[in-house]
Amino acid sequence: MSKQPMPATVPAVAESLSGDMQLVHRALTRDPDAFRAIMKVYNQRLYRIARGILRNDAEAEDVVQEAYVSAFASLAAFRGQSTLATWLSRIVINEALGRLRKRRRTVEMPADPEARIIRFPLKSNDDPERTMAQRQILALVERATDSLPDIYRMVFVARVIEGLSMEETADLLGVRPETVKTRLHRARALLRKALDDEIGPVLLDAFPFAGRRCERLTQAVMGRLGFE
Repeated sequence: MSKQPMPATVPAVAESLSGDMQLVHRALTRDPDAFRAIMKVYNQRLYRIARGILRNDAEAEDVVQEAYVSAFASLAAFRGQSTLATWLSRIVINEALGRLRKRRRTVEMPADPEARIIRFPLKSNDDPERTMAQRQILALVERATDSLPDIYRMVFVARVIEGLSMEETADLLGVRPETVKTRLHRARALLRKALDDEIGPVLLDAFPFAGRRCERLTQAVMGRLGFE
């Protein structure tokens, strides 16, 4: 008698989400390591998105913390229909936009001179002149990005600085891929083609969020969740 064929394997899409779902299920059992793992993976992405909207370090960090608390409180609602990164990013966007609307309803105050990107060392380099040039380019990228109108800045941060695909950015912002393409083209034009060509290799180091700041945010959220 011939053997029966083996059942079909699980689709690749389901496999790609299994890691997310495992973390979510562990977090739902109040496993502190699961919460920490989620934050360690997504802190930088969420911070960059929040700062891309708010253009203020302290507010962006506060928004990410609030978004985590909100997300973890409703974690049971995550069904894996999108990636955990996209789900968390949408919560951050909503929180940041809400903060932005509230800010605009208040009387405008002078810009806070302390609201600056906190610098972290670039990758070690034996050429001090090159290192200085990279720092100057990063500072220029940050200032130029901050000057973009909101709709273009959000697309630029997601696509160029964070490295999301066209489809991921469209899904994240709730627009069509064609809209993402158009807005990105406009953003690049505003930043000047020469600047875009020059800074490409170092963009991933812009708007850093790591080390003590990453750990501080993680510990703050863990404290609010009731963990030591």
